[in-house]
Amino acid sequence: MENLSITMADFEEAAKLVQPSSRREGFSTIPNVKWEDVGGLHLLRQEFDRYIVRRIKYPEDYEGFGVDLETGFLLYGPPGCGKTLIAKAVANEAGANFIHIKGPELLRKYVGESELAVRTIFSRARTCSPCILFFDEVDALTTKRGKEGGWVVERLLNQLLIELDGADQRQGVYVIGATNRPEVMDRVVLRPGRFGKLLFVPLPSPDERGLILKALARKKPIDASVDLIAIGRDEACENLSGADLSALMNEAAMAALEEKLTAQSNSDVTISLTIKKIHFEQALKKVSPSVSDKQKHYYHVLTESFRAA
Repeated sequence: MENLSITMADFEEAAKLVQPSSRREGFSTIPNVKWEDVGGLHLLRQEFDRYIVRRIKYPEDYEGFGVDLETGFLLYGPPGCGKTLIAKAVANEAGANFIHIKGPELLRKYVGESELAVRTIFSRARTCSPCILFFDEVDALTTKRGKEGGWVVERLLNQLLIELDGADQRQGVYVIGATNRPEVMDRVVLRPGRFGKLLFVPLPSPDERGLILKALARKKPIDASVDLIAIGRDEACENLSGADLSALMNEAAMAALEEKLTAQSNSDVTISLTIKKIHFEQALKKVSPSVSDKQKHYYHVLTESFRAA
């Protein structure tokens, strides 16, 4: 068996590619991220509930009806829209182990090292199924052959395709890739049976912005008078991504903290202050959308092209 040729040193090297929270055989176990931490995106939640969560929880029902759905998914869209959080939330809901691989870290200098890491990762995923393999910045591994990256990327891509094509041999293992640059990916990766299910992760809607702010505010002293849903609907928050909203929350918290420190410097008494609407107004003057209108248009056109393909 192939596993017998993998040394502990090989495994330790591959394990470095994984971002662990708690560990099981060198890999992370069920994440503690819940869907409420994502904020909205209910249509995506329904898709993953159908394709992964219920298949893991009720496998006999799917087998009984002979349902054979995709096991490979590609999350694409503007940066900062929560693709990693989505993957972790899916694993949490499904009660599945979670392996997080950053694509660029798989690119290794020495011949054969990257391919071995890919084989090892898939092998370990099989041993701890149900499991979700999450490839962040997957475009780094799947650039069009003959283009940037040369033969190193091509060898790694071929190994990845071999593993993806072996879906029938990895029951209970689901693969999710995430990218901001799907246009550079080799289209062979996007065929059914590989990353066959393409899911667009858009900028949050006005109501979703409010839900994201509420998720971000859980451990912060928000004043009772602050309506985070209303702030999310404000035109000043238009086109803000999840990452931008996180920056907004932190700027508002910093504004409140600076006010507290200034007040305390003029008093011997410890002053307790909360984050108020005025602090969010101050923060909005410092935070601007990280996604341009041109980028929004690009993703719209790209999504339409995927639908037409």
